[in-house]
Formats: sequence, C-alpha cells, structure tokens
Amino acid sequence: MQFNFKEIFTAFMVLFAVIDIIGNIPIVIDLRKKAGHIQSEKASLIAGIILIIFLFLGKSILNLIGIDVNSFAVAGAFILFFIALEMILGITLYKQDENASLTTAVFPLAFPLIAGPGSLTTLLSLRAEFRTENIIVAVLMNVIIIYIVLKTSSRIERFLGANGINIIRKVFGVILLAIAVKLFAHNIKALFDLA
Repeated sequence: MQFNFKEIFTAFMVLFAVIDIIGNIPIVIDLRKKAGHIQSEKASLIAGIILIIFLFLGKSILNLIGIDVNSFAVAGAFILFFIALEMILGITLYKQDENASLTTAVFPLAFPLIAGPGSLTTLLSLRAEFRTENIIVAVLMNVIIIYIVLKTSSRIERFLGANGINIIRKVFGVILLAIAVKLFAHNIKALFDLA
C-alpha cells in the first residue's frame, strides 16, 4: 500500500465538494423537520458503504457494458462541471423528485443526497488518476465529516447563516470547476493516446 497525502487530500476535497454536505444543510434541516429525527450514524455508514462498494465494483460494471474508465471519467468531468455551475451560479440543473419517500431519513440522505450520481461518477473518475487506498481514506474522512455535519446541522446553520452557506458553496463550486477541467483534460488526452 502506498499512501500519498497529496492524493488523499485532493480526493478528499473533490468528494467533499461534490457531496456538498455543508451546502445541503438546509435540505438536512428540512428532512429533520419532516421526519422528526435523522439517523446520522446509519445515514453516514450506509453512504460510506455504497461509495466503497462502487469504488471496487464500478469498473467491473463498466467493463461488463463495454465502457473504459477514461471515457467514464470524461463523462464524470461533465457532471462535475454542471454541479460546479449549479454551486457557483445558484441555479438548479438537476431536479430531484420531491415526492421521494421520507419514511426513513436514511433513504433520501444516504442515497441519493450523499452517495448520489455525482459522487459515484467522481469515484471512478478519481480511480482513473489516484491509488485506490488513497481514495478509500478520502471516502472515510468524508464519512466522518458527513456524520459530524448531520449531527450538528442546526448549530452549523445558525453559526454560518444563509450567506455563510452560500459563500462556502460558491468557493467549493470554483474548486470543483477547476478539478472538472483538469479531469477532462487528463482523460481526454489518455483517450486520444489510446486511439
């Protein structure tokens, strides 16, 4: 195993920006009001398991349908690009189903809010560039932060305020945009080298 702090930190920041748990605090608070209680431990654990399973099996699933990791990473770069635009411009390109079942807070929280299409695509995009063990550490670090944020969401919202949350979203949006461009450039080059 080769742990690389730079890779861990970059993967952590990318996942943190995509999952956007700070920006999702208003949604978390809304869920808490509707469901009465959020199972922070369960939601974080299930999200972490989904992310790690997809990290290992995602490539096999792609091979099964005949798609290589570089092509998937380019597609992932587009998704990250649009997520970043949403964060920076404050627009909604991806509309979530508002009638999703709220019988338990784990479903809408763990999936698709935390381990959603963006974060799953990001994992495979990262795997095209970084070592698996570094990505796993980054996932676990994110799961710990997700748990802390879920547990203290109302206090964080009071502390940051609506403007504070908006500023954080925009900052991470710019970081994510830069990462999307880098990911696209790296993988499109790899695709042309293969062709």
